[in-house]
Amino acid sequence: MQVLVDADACPFVVKEILFRAAQRAQVRVTLVANQYLRTPPSPFIKAIQVPSGFDVADARIVELVESGDLVITADIPLAASVLDKEGQALDPRGNWFTRENIEERLSVRDVMDQLRIAGIDTGGPAPFSPRDGKAFAGQLDRFLARHRASPR
Repeated sequence: MQVLVDADACPFVVKEILFRAAQRAQVRVTLVANQYLRTPPSPFIKAIQVPSGFDVADARIVELVESGDLVITADIPLAASVLDKEGQALDPRGNWFTRENIEERLSVRDVMDQLRIAGIDTGGPAPFSPRDGKAFAGQLDRFLARHRASPR
């Protein structure tokens, strides 16, 4: 099991939580981005820089993900691809993407895209808050505890 991170838009605090979790749980965390990322020295943490381009990092994550892996992303189409490969997807605010909610999330995303194309200001997500960081950390800890408890 590994944790893959869609790192270009991942909040700094979430990366810090992941770095600490990698050391504590001795789980591999790989950040994928189209820019250089500084990571702490650790045998459990690495960064992959991909070329710039639309969805290049997402494609690399889909290529790397295996059944049971965890992907951290706010990108709904990427989360859908991860679920198709039997991976698990968690957003940086601590919300799980599941088979039960992914179609609705994709539909809402498409509607919002159409509204933006039509020139309607749809706003954006609320700023990332300390509460979001705590929710993410809690979900990550529960996931890692389940992973340690399950025989492989």
